Amino acid sequence: MRLLIAEDTLDLNRALQAILEKSGYEVTCTYDGQEALDHVMAETFDGIILDIMMPRMDGIEALRKMRDRGVKTPVLLLTAKAEVDDRVAGLDAGANDYLPKPFAMRELLARVRAMCRQTTTDDAPLSVGGTTLRMGTSELSAENSVCLSSREAELLQLLMRNVGRPLSRAFILGHVWGDDSTATDEGLVLYLSYLRDKLAAVGSALVIAEGADSGVTLDVSRHG
Repeated sequence: MRLLIAEDTLDLNRALQAILEKSGYEVTCTYDGQEALDHVMAETFDGIILDIMMPRMDGIEALRKMRDRGVKTPVLLLTAKAEVDDRVAGLDAGANDYLPKPFAMRELLARVRAMCRQTTTDDAPLSVGGTTLRMGTSELSAENSVCLSSREAELLQLLMRNVGRPLSRAFILGHVWGDDSTATDEGLVLYLSYLRDKLAAVGSALVIAEGADSGVTLDVSRHG
């Protein structure tokens, strides 16, 4: 998943980039509100991390301009300000969440996961290679249809949104299981086997591949 960071403090910007990339995100870094706005209008992101106090254009103004121009990407505001008025201004401008500085990186990652889930939890059907997933009902359909468990649906949704792209096991576990203490590689392997069985049951052309080093990849079979 693609994230945009807008933070003018170089050390914090680099630290955020490092921890997010280690967690499997694709990260674009910017250092002021205008630069962030330019990137958002030219590219597509799954989430935006936006500092409030930045040069050229502050985060709240940049956010207002994004929303005015129809950008619906979830936004997490970072702020050193503790005043209620600043938090209210950010939320009124269209922020989905805020995180006051200083913060723990673990909390940041949890909020980013929650933010990105907002991108993917609407009821619009998700279709890849003739296979459709409806998150509202957890229905998977191709030639036939079956219902998935909520975790199966979340896992398949993540794979379908990243079709053809290898995802690390750590990224998948963090995104689907979050801080759940039951999250293990063995559990992931089990759920992938459930999904393979259900994809076969509906006659789907989607194939889940696992590599020792390359992670997990969803592809469309070219053979029938």
